[in-house]
Amino acid sequence: MLKKIQKGSLVETAIESLRHAIETEQWLVGDKLPVEAELSEALGVSRNTVREAVRVLAHVGMLETRQGDGTYVRATRDAGETLKRIARTQLTDQLEVRIMLETEAAKLAAQRRTDQDVRAMTMALDARGKADSNLQERIRHDEAFHHALVAASHNSALSELYDYFSHAITQTIERTESDADLPEPSQEDHELLLAAVRRQDSDKAEKLARALLSPSLQALRKRGT
Repeated sequence: MLKKIQKGSLVETAIESLRHAIETEQWLVGDKLPVEAELSEALGVSRNTVREAVRVLAHVGMLETRQGDGTYVRATRDAGETLKRIARTQLTDQLEVRIMLETEAAKLAAQRRTDQDVRAMTMALDARGKADSNLQERIRHDEAFHHALVAASHNSALSELYDYFSHAITQTIERTESDADLPEPSQEDHELLLAAVRRQDSDKAEKLARALLSPSLQALRKRGT
């Protein structure tokens, strides 16, 4: 049951009420929402407020409005809220997901990389090496290398997923680069990975990508973080 809105920003509260109903599966994916008039009555707000709330939830991908048909549940999670939840997960969990994504990306990159891809990875890695003691610069170029590696997979879905997860990727890079107790992937480790991609050795690239972060993951597991 939707609860009538009592106070506060009517649109924001309507959004939260509808989002909660979707997340708690009062409506399932594929279900059609009640008509605007019914939602307006259930929430105790105007139809304009309901219309704006639906528009916002459609924008974030939870709802889909079909012209002349109605509004349907498209997803049970708001992408923005999902990112916030990911940011609150343990670093161990984030690193495990990062390894999954980058291992597959490295294998595909070795099979599909172009000369332009190799140049992009090489430039980022050279800049990473030159940054040396400048931590922020090294982190920035490290991110650029890994994004170039994923782009070289030429899998648009994987690239989108990696970009979606990019905030957590940044967090793992910052921790592995700045935490003295975590094994830091060396410049040589990165260069060996690039060399495998360059010579199109997909098996070696996959193994090296996994080995790049596995020591940090094992150290985190021992610490229970």
